[in-house]
Amino acid sequence: MTGATEVTAPAVTPFDHAERHIWSGRAEAYADTYARLCAHPVPALLDAAEVGPGTRVLDVGCGTGTVSAAAVARGASVYAADADPGMVAATRRNVPSATAHIARLPELPYEDDTFDAAVGNFVLNHVGRPLAALAELRRITRPGGRVAVTIWRSPGAPGQTLIGRAARTAGLTRPTWLPALAPQDDFPRTKEGLAALLDAAGLLGAECSEVAWEHRCDPDTWWAGAERGIGAIGQVLNGGGAEGIAAARRAYDGLCTEFRTRDGLLVLPHVALLASGRA
Repeated sequence: MTGATEVTAPAVTPFDHAERHIWSGRAEAYADTYARLCAHPVPALLDAAEVGPGTRVLDVGCGTGTVSAAAVARGASVYAADADPGMVAATRRNVPSATAHIARLPELPYEDDTFDAAVGNFVLNHVGRPLAALAELRRITRPGGRVAVTIWRSPGAPGQTLIGRAARTAGLTRPTWLPALAPQDDFPRTKEGLAALLDAAGLLGAECSEVAWEHRCDPDTWWAGAERGIGAIGQVLNGGGAEGIAAARRAYDGLCTEFRTRDGLLVLPHVALLASGRA
């Protein structure tokens, strides 16, 4: 495709290996804590991918099935994929009409031009080669079909960074075994940066916008996601052992006053990026 960067299927990176370790066995913890947060952009994500009745759509990085369920409700024919077997099992339970596979980006088990649309809700945050991942989504989407993705904006909004602030206050740091994305594979987590990545992957007419919202949650539930080991912040928190977790919790309880309402809930500002383009 003219203007596209040629991307070959890469080997699994150290970042990918770490992500598989982080998420293994955590489908239930995710469903209990952060799944509702990540559900907020789903209607806009499906709109951007033009998912409606009869659309053959792939939900990649399906998690516990939130996007798949919403696509089924629109009358779409839904396929789902996730690298974690527990997440795939959860999607199969929660969305029995979806066809769910264990598969990881950027090596999906689908033929070229299989889908009318491909969507990934926050999946690019969890792959070692984001450009290759987007090129793979373009490959399995028919010409003229839509690809739409969300990621977290960086710098993060105050709600997104709350537990990280508490961890830093407690002196906790990123574990040495947990790699960051390789510099050559990273990109600016801005509207311009994500749109440019879609362009480089060969997607046409790439557009990107910010999605901002306030997530209401009780303090214990918000804390529990990280304490149960979800994401990189969960590894930072648990890397300090029981003493480090207790120190971070004390700091967290103090910082929560910035976001607490009269009813005791937290109102946590978040900002994500939503980008889409044509295959």
